[in-house]
Amino acid sequence: MRFDPSIRARLLLGAALVLMAFVAGAGVAVQRAHADSVRAAHFARLQGTIYLLLAGAELDAAGALVMPAAFPEPRLSLPGSGLYAKIFNVNRREEWQSASAVGISPPFQRSSAVGQWRYDTVQGAGGAFLAVTYGVNWAGRTVAAPLVLSVLEDKAEFDREISVFGRTLWTWLGGAAVLLLLSQTLLLEWGLAPLGRVAQEIRRIENGEQAEVVGRYPTEIAALTNNLNTLIKQERIRQTRYKEALSFLAHSLKTPLAVLRTALNDPAQLPAMVAQQVTRMDDIVRHQLSRAAASGSARFAPYLPIAPILNRIRDSLGKVYAGKGLVFTVDCPPELSWRIDEGDAFEILGNVLDNAAKWARHRVAVRASREGDQLKIRVEDDGPGFSDTQSILQLHVRMDEKVPGHGVGLAVVNDLVASHHGELTLSRADLGGARLDIVLRAI
Repeated sequence: MRFDPSIRARLLLGAALVLMAFVAGAGVAVQRAHADSVRAAHFARLQGTIYLLLAGAELDAAGALVMPAAFPEPRLSLPGSGLYAKIFNVNRREEWQSASAVGISPPFQRSSAVGQWRYDTVQGAGGAFLAVTYGVNWAGRTVAAPLVLSVLEDKAEFDREISVFGRTLWTWLGGAAVLLLLSQTLLLEWGLAPLGRVAQEIRRIENGEQAEVVGRYPTEIAALTNNLNTLIKQERIRQTRYKEALSFLAHSLKTPLAVLRTALNDPAQLPAMVAQQVTRMDDIVRHQLSRAAASGSARFAPYLPIAPILNRIRDSLGKVYAGKGLVFTVDCPPELSWRIDEGDAFEILGNVLDNAAKWARHRVAVRASREGDQLKIRVEDDGPGFSDTQSILQLHVRMDEKVPGHGVGLAVVNDLVASHHGELTLSRADLGGARLDIVLRAI
């Protein structure tokens, strides 16, 4: 079985990865920017040292370089201080270096174009150095000569400064990342708590401890819990409908069976009685099965176009009652659709239109429309109409025993409409016959 991590694990893992990537990227960027800034500061300080050397340098009448015994920068006079300077007099090929370089051989740079600065990191016997070199055509009191000034600083100080900053930076960034991750974990626990409560309620529903989801939940979850409650109600209604159908079926079959048992004592009437009671039992079974199989209102059923259903039923009934020459009028917008099972739609519309065609003399009219959250269907005919609008919806009640039928159709329709939370009403039509109005409500 493939491992599928929970939502909490996914969010925490995703948050941790994103946070690590952000912290790493931000840390590297800040560290690099700091290193560049420190390097620029060190080079600027070395450049200032070169200006200090230029301020103290002099050329005598022979063009020889004359330097003061001491400088305002004390490290130039302290051996091994880490700051070293050297001046190369190109014409006389003479060199001067600071007292700090005594006994040390720093890798001084000896060439640079006049007026140009060179910034390097050089490697010497004593380690790495930051180097600044500048070439100048220096003019003394009487003569001029090209000079190359080179200043080096031990890179250990620079490395130490970068290292201290790096340790401080990553310590604080790591601490901030841990704090953010903990905070995000708490936020996730708080945000996902409603899902945990829903899961607990579902377990209680499964254990029979409660009937539906009753807690109050955020908007994003409320739609889920509402749909879940609808599914639970529909399933319970369906189970109840099956139980009731079986109970009614068992109870309804008792009378026909009792009649057949009594008819056994009268062999002459037995064939007719058997035929009559078998037909009655067949009607009872069909009615109860229709009730049990009715899908009922379904929020999740796809929208079903109504006009094609009406047209198919009209064409079928036109062939069945071709001898009567009936005129069917269907008034239904082509875009009209409704959430209903196709079998229920054919059962409802087929029964009411068949009933109207059966009793109509010349005309049958059906009109379907939607008004707000209601689907309204009206079927009219020019027949005799209903003499009793209450009892006609009961099983095996017919208007005229001479007309073929078993008194089952409208009773089935009434049950189906009720299962869709709708209403079925009977009245006198403008055509002079019966009018049947069905109103179905959206849920």
